[in-house]
Amino acid sequence: MAVYDTLGTTYARTRRPDTRVAARIHTALGDATDVINVGAGTGSYEPPHTLLAVEPSRTMLAQRPPGSAPAVCAVAERLPLRDNAADAVMALLTVHHWTDLAAGLAELRRVARRRVVVLTWDQRVFRDRFWLVRDYLPPAAAYDDTRAVPTERLAALLGGARVETVPVPHDCTDGFGAAYWRRPHAYLDPQVRAGISMLAQTGEGALAPGLAMLRDDLTTGRWHDQYADLLARDTVDVGYRLLVADF
Repeated sequence: MAVYDTLGTTYARTRRPDTRVAARIHTALGDATDVINVGAGTGSYEPPHTLLAVEPSRTMLAQRPPGSAPAVCAVAERLPLRDNAADAVMALLTVHHWTDLAAGLAELRRVARRRVVVLTWDQRVFRDRFWLVRDYLPPAAAYDDTRAVPTERLAALLGGARVETVPVPHDCTDGFGAAYWRRPHAYLDPQVRAGISMLAQTGEGALAPGLAMLRDDLTTGRWHDQYADLLARDTVDVGYRLLVADF
């Protein structure tokens, strides 16, 4: 996770929790009395009853706001916690970064008494429905192909899980990959791209031709003509999914 010691330097500027996404996550956590956040980053979406945050990047830990839950620098594959340490464990947009997925998910199951909640995305849906990677930045889609985890595999490794769709609001305040689907100019901002691992890790050189095409299409109005149907929509489903496993 040394990658986030670089990617995470400006993370808190563009990755602010969205209240609607938060509501979905907190509903999925249910009536858990205490929660552990694994791959916690800067602390987005942690409920007030978070017992501990686990994050391998000290750069990310340093950006946690005052009053956040206690945090420890550690990896998902080796959680410094006893068995059944909390009612619920959550892992949000993080499993694709883990070096050993099976070990990490086994650790989540070991530590959770009742429930594990994982936020991820379905890459097949994402690359098919999200205009940015489909039509402008196929190298970013190809990069995600190498690291995205099929939801079916995640569910199986969790011992069975229900899968819930998480629509993305048009004015989403959390600048993850598809957050700006109705605000295309945002993807031309280097700071926005720096907060999206899919784009930051693909590399500016590989993205340059597609970004130039996007800039031109926005200048000429072609983007608005081609995607006019999106401008009337409040949310879209581009593949973000919550997996909820009960024990």
